[in-house]
Amino acid sequence: MAMSTQEQLRAIYEKWHAGFSRNDLPAIMALYAENAVIETPTVLAVYPDATEGVLRGRAAIEALFARILQNISGEFRELHRSGLFLASGNLLMWEYPRLTPSGDQLDLVESMDIEDGLIVYHRVYWGWRGYKSLQEAAAKKPY
Repeated sequence: MAMSTQEQLRAIYEKWHAGFSRNDLPAIMALYAENAVIETPTVLAVYPDATEGVLRGRAAIEALFARILQNISGEFRELHRSGLFLASGNLLMWEYPRLTPSGDQLDLVESMDIEDGLIVYHRVYWGWRGYKSLQEAAAKKPY
């Protein structure tokens, strides 16, 4: 029996976070369509010569995540989520809030368009603390 769209969205919500938290690149990449697009300022931090924060294609996204998982500090992992997410149609969104039960963390919103159970467009919106962390990481060392 095929999963409903809601079940697909919930599965991606759980699997994406688990893969990132475990530093598991294959698990993360299994969630992306071959022609997926990611839009995030992280692209500009990782690739200083980039002219925009957009990468197209699964291979380019995999290279980005490989560099992130290899080089970024611990504050980008083990992020707290409230367990709440928005799943409407093919849109999946959730927040990593700045304020958590154990203090401040990097703050982001993940927004994903899902088709046939795979991420086809991924946007990452950075909050103030996340933006400052991204600037600091980019200044420390080139990837």
